[in-house]
Amino acid sequence: MTSRRGPLNAGEKVQFTDRKGKRITDQLVVGGTTQTEHGLILHDDVIGGTEGVVVTTVTAKREAQVNADHPERDRTKPWKATRAIGGWQYAVMRPRLADYVLSMPRGAQIMYPKDIAQVIQLGDIRSGMSVLESGAGSGAMSLNLLDAVGESGHLTTIEMRPDFARVAEANGTLYYGERPVWWDIKVGDFDSVAATLDEHAFDRIMLDMLDPWNRLEQAHRVIAPGGVLIAYVTTTTQLSRLAEALRAAGCWTEPEIQETLERSWKVQGLAVRPDHQMIGHTGFLVVSRAMADGFAALKKRDRVTKDTTTDIDRMSDEERAAQLEDLELRDISDRKLRKVLRDLDAQVAAL
Repeated sequence: MTSRRGPLNAGEKVQFTDRKGKRITDQLVVGGTTQTEHGLILHDDVIGGTEGVVVTTVTAKREAQVNADHPERDRTKPWKATRAIGGWQYAVMRPRLADYVLSMPRGAQIMYPKDIAQVIQLGDIRSGMSVLESGAGSGAMSLNLLDAVGESGHLTTIEMRPDFARVAEANGTLYYGERPVWWDIKVGDFDSVAATLDEHAFDRIMLDMLDPWNRLEQAHRVIAPGGVLIAYVTTTTQLSRLAEALRAAGCWTEPEIQETLERSWKVQGLAVRPDHQMIGHTGFLVVSRAMADGFAALKKRDRVTKDTTTDIDRMSDEERAAQLEDLELRDISDRKLRKVLRDLDAQVAAL
C-alpha cells in the first residue's frame, strides 16, 4: 500500500491548492505535468519531495485571443498581443479521503462526505467487522468502508452493473496503490448474490439502491442478530416505503431516520458569517437493527384515534369533522381566543 507519510512517489495522487483555495488532484508521473489556469506544474519538481511544500508553475507566453470582428481595436493595445502565464504557487499535499472521493472519476453520482461520515458513525462500522454493501456506484462509500473495517475486516460489495463495478474497483486500487485484499466485489442483483452468501455472516449492511424495501428478506438472512442495517435513499417516497416495509417485516427495530445539512462559514477579520451557498438535502439515512430469529420487534403502541393513512378528501362532511376531532385538530377554545384577540387589539392600538 502507498505510504501516507514520507516522500511523494510516482503513481501517487497529490492535491495542488492555490491561495484562492482552488484544488487540483492529479497522479504524479515521471516527466508528467499538470495543466492549470496559470501554467504547468512539473511533476519532476514534486516527486521525491514531501507534503507541505510550495511549487510554482512554469512561466510562459501565449497568444491572447484577438477580436475577430474588429482586429484594429487591439492594435492600440500591445499588451493584448501576448499574455504571460505561470509563476503561480500551489501547496502540495496528499489528498484526504474526502478530497479523493470528490475528485475521483465517477461512473455514478457519489455520496457526499457528510453522509458517508454519518453512515460510519450511525452504522457503528469498526475495525475487524464483516460488512455487506450493495450499490458500489463509483466507490466513494466502498473506500470509506474499507478504511473503517481495516485489513482485519472484510467488505463484500454487490453491484448490478459490471461497468460501475470496474469504476469502483479502479478508484479503490488507485487510492490504496493496489487492490485491497479484504475487498470482494460481486456483480449481480442483490437477492441473487445474497442467496449465495452464508447465513448471519455480516455484522453490518449498507444499502444504496432504488428499492431497498424489496431486499429486506435476504438482508435479514445474511445479517447477524443485532446487526445494523443502514440505507441511503434520496426521495420522500422511497423513505416512506422503506420505513413501512421495515415495520411490516416485524424482524427489524423501529427505523431511525435523519438527514444532514452542511454549511460552511467565512471567517475573515470582522466578516464572520455563513457562506452564501451550502450543501442542503442530498439523501436520507434509515437505520434499523436485526432481531434474532423467532423474535418480533417491539413496537410503539399508537393511539387508536390516530389514523395516518385515510385520505381525508374522500370522506363525507360528517366523517371529515369526526376525523379532524380524532386527530386533535380541534378549534381553539373560546377563552383562549378571547385572550389572543385582546393581545392583538392592544398591539394594533399601539401602532
